[in-house]
Amino acid sequence: MTSRLVEQLGVDSVAGATAATLAERIRALVLDGRLTVGERLPSERSLALELRRSRSTMTRAYDILESGGYVNRVHGGGTRVVLPHSATAAPTDADESSIDLSIASMDSTPGLYDATVRSLPRLAALRGTSGYSLRGMPELREAVAHRFTERGVDTDPDEIVITSGALNAVHLVLATIGRRGQRALVEQPTFPHALEALRHHGYRMLPTPVDVHGWDQRHLTDLLLRGRPHVAYLIPDFHNPTGATLPDAERSRVATTARSTGTTLIVDETTAELDIDRGWSPLPMAAHNPRVITVGSMSKIAWGGMRIGWIRAERPLIDRLLAVRPSFELGTALLEQCIAVELLADMRSLTAHVRERLRDGRAAVESGLEGTGLVMPLTPGGLSTWVDLGAPISTPLSLAAREHGLILPPGPRFSTGGVLERRVRIPITLTPERTAEAMARFRRAWQNVQTGDVRPLGDLAHAAVI
Repeated sequence: MTSRLVEQLGVDSVAGATAATLAERIRALVLDGRLTVGERLPSERSLALELRRSRSTMTRAYDILESGGYVNRVHGGGTRVVLPHSATAAPTDADESSIDLSIASMDSTPGLYDATVRSLPRLAALRGTSGYSLRGMPELREAVAHRFTERGVDTDPDEIVITSGALNAVHLVLATIGRRGQRALVEQPTFPHALEALRHHGYRMLPTPVDVHGWDQRHLTDLLLRGRPHVAYLIPDFHNPTGATLPDAERSRVATTARSTGTTLIVDETTAELDIDRGWSPLPMAAHNPRVITVGSMSKIAWGGMRIGWIRAERPLIDRLLAVRPSFELGTALLEQCIAVELLADMRSLTAHVRERLRDGRAAVESGLEGTGLVMPLTPGGLSTWVDLGAPISTPLSLAAREHGLILPPGPRFSTGGVLERRVRIPITLTPERTAEAMARFRRAWQNVQTGDVRPLGDLAHAAVI
């Protein structure tokens, strides 16, 4: 059985790698959060067998990591991931010592304050309640259902459950319908935390490729037919991280195929409203298959601090979700729901602000890439742009970026196992000023990688971010 470390490394990506290079790749997994502090790594003998390398190479790689403070080895107790003692305090946003491009999220909409003020009378009427709701406030479920109907799929408020964000919604869905040991079809690349959620619930991944030009439709439908996965997790609108949108005809084909294979489609619409200039609006996936489970969120259109999400599903499943939910949480906070009602009442202003901010962010990233030789792909909306580096150097670039105070997740962070080293995700969600500074640091890191001026492993202990 393949260890989690080797799954994350990818056998092909470390084929023929020296001990120093292998240590660097493992360190990148630690810094990027793909290997967690305290996690046990394979023994030197086991790792040598999995990678088909000499045990001495594995021993040397672990020696390098141990000297840098990234692993702790105890005789008879194995090798575990740690962080260097010098890295116990992460840089803060207050002194702007680091810019975090691992988070693709905008600051709050200008209407958030006014919406909060307008929500106070509604909140006052709820002071005698518990302060949270298992199903969600009727007014908010009605507003979410109305938005689905406006977009082309008739929806009743009873088909909506309000959650504490979209990721919370995914976990609730998987806790309700999940089957450990079954297969899950996932896009590659995709949202990393969705992969983690699926793994947490015991699924085995079946990746299907997506790039800036879209999905490999034949591969996707063939994988559904051959693999017959229990669930499929898809981001069809402004896909994260590529920005691609699945056309209506392909949505219909996927929905029909999934129905025939008994695959439950979990569709993430967190990015669906992030349109800059796409020029067309597809129907929601639920319009093509009533059994589609849709999750959405306020976090990308209003503010990351608005922990409000939702699930749209058929009523029998809604009942099951509500039966399972109390096993791990009591519901969603009413204060944020009251604010969300006010925000959704003026979607025109909300989406106009999103469009303007994303357009400015996109322009700032494009400007920041000038002089690097890198080309920004077509990015009609979404959270980020998915840049082709022209060579498998995403992890070295990520490590070099940290030396310049820039947290830049490498392409493999968005994959199921060590691939996509040619790609890097750059958010378009920061303010133009913040983006300009981030891109200046990116260019310095890029220059370091191009000239080979990258510090060795032991010199970068201070770059770890917790």
